[in-house]
Amino acid sequence: MTTTWTEEDSTTYQQLAPVAVPMRAEQLATLLALTPFARDERFRAIELACGEGFLAHALLELFPQATVVALDGSEEMRARAAERLAAFGERATVQPFDLADQGWRHHALGAGCVLSSLTVHHLTNADKRRLFSDLAFRLAPRGALLIADLVAPLNTEAQEVFAATWDRAAEAQASAHSGDALYERFQATHWNYYRYPDDPLDQPAPLFEQLRWLREVGFPHVDCFWLQAGHAIYGGFKSRLRAADDAPRVTYADALAAAQAALGQ
Repeated sequence: MTTTWTEEDSTTYQQLAPVAVPMRAEQLATLLALTPFARDERFRAIELACGEGFLAHALLELFPQATVVALDGSEEMRARAAERLAAFGERATVQPFDLADQGWRHHALGAGCVLSSLTVHHLTNADKRRLFSDLAFRLAPRGALLIADLVAPLNTEAQEVFAATWDRAAEAQASAHSGDALYERFQATHWNYYRYPDDPLDQPAPLFEQLRWLREVGFPHVDCFWLQAGHAIYGGFKSRLRAADDAPRVTYADALAAAQAALGQ
């Protein structure tokens, strides 16, 4: 069993994601709608583990003055993201990174937000706390860290619910997407962490512990914004300050439409 993410893992994820990620468009939309800037404000976003660039694409469409640094450890994923984001020109930068390494974190200095989808759970708890602290120090005063990820259940009953609801969501999405073949592969690859919690790559932490860590390191305003099948969207804001009340804002409906368009739904 490997202890590092491989190009083969990236390929498998790319193929399974339409089925394996519960309510994928809603998750992306939630991250986008929480971004603490008005539609026409200038800010820089950092995306960790950008994959094929769907979230970055939707963000750049919604916020025409924003720029994005999209980071991923997979050469194949970076190539796909670069192709998808090419139309945005210099507003989009795609670069390699190692999540646990310190080298990439200079990108966050002065950034308005850091967005992360399904990657923080690969870090140890100590490395999660170090990441949160590093980003709290580097983000702009109105900055936010917004995470979509697996969270650890607190007991056996919760684990069983997370496992069953993830299976149910994957089966429903497979039926709507392409029939049973992808769901059968989802099961065959033991993708459901809560049913097969033996992969050393997966180290999710309890949600409320992570919210406490975020607050302790410099995000005084923390919350969980969405939760389904063990997948949570949570994070912290360095300030309650937002753009002026009369500034044009991105609504959840706007964000969902942009996410669906980026995903080709």
